[in-house]
Amino acid sequence: MSAEQETTIQAARVPTIRAIIEESRPRQMVKNGLVLVPLFFTVNIWYYRDDIVGMAEIVGRGFAALAVFVLLSAAVYFINDSIDLERDRAHPRKRNRPIAAGRISIGWAIAIALVMIVGGLVAAIAISVPLAITAATYLGTNVAYSWWLKNIVLLDVMTVASGFVLRAVAGSVAIDHAIIGPPGAATELDLTISPWLYVVTALGALFLALAKRRGELQSAGSNSESQRIILRQYSLPLLDSLINVVATATLIAYTLYTFSTGLGEANVPNNNSMMLTIPFVAYGVMRYLYLIHSQNAGEAPEEVLIKDKPLLINIFLWLITGSSVLMWSRIVN
Repeated sequence: MSAEQETTIQAARVPTIRAIIEESRPRQMVKNGLVLVPLFFTVNIWYYRDDIVGMAEIVGRGFAALAVFVLLSAAVYFINDSIDLERDRAHPRKRNRPIAAGRISIGWAIAIALVMIVGGLVAAIAISVPLAITAATYLGTNVAYSWWLKNIVLLDVMTVASGFVLRAVAGSVAIDHAIIGPPGAATELDLTISPWLYVVTALGALFLALAKRRGELQSAGSNSESQRIILRQYSLPLLDSLINVVATATLIAYTLYTFSTGLGEANVPNNNSMMLTIPFVAYGVMRYLYLIHSQNAGEAPEEVLIKDKPLLINIFLWLITGSSVLMWSRIVN
């Protein structure tokens, strides 16, 4: 059988469900959890124990927005891997992805991506127009990244970070203007998300993106250019300097966020009790720095967040402490 005939047969073969799920990168979906961050940090605003239906609606809208970004982010992976086919085949780990390995043809990849995009955008419109605009912006930014921006030094990591911020924005607009409150006293939810929360998200995402580039550069060695063109414009000393700057800025920004009541933000307790969560963020940043330098773990941040037990425990304690502070402020007020 000729190579041309084999390619034709491969293109006509329907991909398996397993291959589609694998190409969607389930482990990467932990990033979409940022969509729920505004839901978490505004619990002291929309919590009404006498309005179970209203709370269920807000939580449902938050998770529906999460589903939208699961679809769109999966579609982006299909598009990106179709564009990067040859370079992924030169990578020791990425060559096993379904598209690079030939288990999903380019034609099928684009078709599946289009179905996911249409489904995601239609669902976003059904939730709210602002969410649809945010989702479309996320999609456009990531397609631009796949085609062009990933080859421009510094803009590549900044574009990756913008995707995280847009997830947080999406979570906010998805639940905004919902009707909340007990029967007879219901009002429209008008969220005031602290700008510091978006700043922290952007800096934290930039920190992870820079660490990922560092891991890729260190692992690739002399083959870095064949695996990702942009790596030739980075060096380990440069990335280490940038990581240190961004890590420091992240911790400072989060600290300022916990004291942002002076700026008129309604979703942080006035007694500054949110400062109790600062040690967990500080430990998380330092733990990640330890992992990328001692274990070269930055190349796969999603695996670090899933597998590193100290980091998982720290995140759990941060969630418990943060939610307790927010709910206690609601009870006493």
